[in-house]
Amino acid sequence: MSTNEHLENAIELKEVEGLSQGQIVRRRFFRHRGALVGLFILISIALLAATSIGWGPIPGWFAMGPNERGPVLNLRGAPTLTIFGEGGPSLGEHPFGQDELGRDIFARTMKGVQTSLIVMTVIGLVAGFMGIIMGSLSGYFRGRTDTVLMRFTDLVITVPIIVIGAVLGKLLGAANPVPLAIALGLVSWTGLARLVRGDFLSLREREFVDAARVAGASHLRIIFKHMLPNAIGVIIVNTTLLMSAAILLETALAYLGFGITPPNISLGQMINEYQGAFNTRPWLFWFPGMFIILIALSVNFIGDGLRDAFDPRQRRIPSARKMRRAEARAARRAE
Repeated sequence: MSTNEHLENAIELKEVEGLSQGQIVRRRFFRHRGALVGLFILISIALLAATSIGWGPIPGWFAMGPNERGPVLNLRGAPTLTIFGEGGPSLGEHPFGQDELGRDIFARTMKGVQTSLIVMTVIGLVAGFMGIIMGSLSGYFRGRTDTVLMRFTDLVITVPIIVIGAVLGKLLGAANPVPLAIALGLVSWTGLARLVRGDFLSLREREFVDAARVAGASHLRIIFKHMLPNAIGVIIVNTTLLMSAAILLETALAYLGFGITPPNISLGQMINEYQGAFNTRPWLFWFPGMFIILIALSVNFIGDGLRDAFDPRQRRIPSARKMRRAEARAARRAE
């Protein structure tokens, strides 16, 4: 092992000495700059969408609703948002502009963000639950149970999820985004199930599992009380990345006309609705597309930070100042 690796290990051990596992994970996560930026952006987007047009019965501060119509203003409904104007930044009456029907694009984009966040969260919860159940049962019991569950998983994998989503979206997309999200979650769990199964196959051979089995613990207690907490890192990280893929799946389905459909609004559905105006009024695409990219990147950054936080092998190279401090401490101990 090189001197730098020795110093890195010494720094790591010194910093986490006396801390619980949860505190260590939290400290590593909050030191990941990309994850913090992603978390800040995602929270800011969610708060903006919830407070601007309101959420459910709670009213928002923005004047227009997503389906309200008004006269088209400002040169074919161009955005009124100004950042470097004479009076400083200003939203104006229609910050993101208007469509040909006079509907406000800011209000519609915020409604689309709400819908996309709901779909992303529901898909993550449903797929995470299914992946945990299928993977843990398969990895723990092995044998015939493993064979049946993994062959069923292979069967689900063979059918392209975009095809399943298109069929389900055509049946459920116009009614409510939640049933569509649940249906997509029920076919998005296969990758997570395989990862959980692999982790459980390794964990079931550990000494603490044997001790729990000898002590008379039931299978469910061993799975959920002893093994599942040790696999939580894999589950959280991959569920986060699954949610990032979910919002892109919903966007792709809506763009193809098989996902969320009017009168509901999603970001992908907006891009599909306004694709004919790409050359004449490109702002109808800019803002929905920008929020899709921001949400997907933010969730990916958060997942990357969670992976580094839960995996002790993901160590970053210490800064030059930390290296100098470690070298100075080593020199003082040598004296």
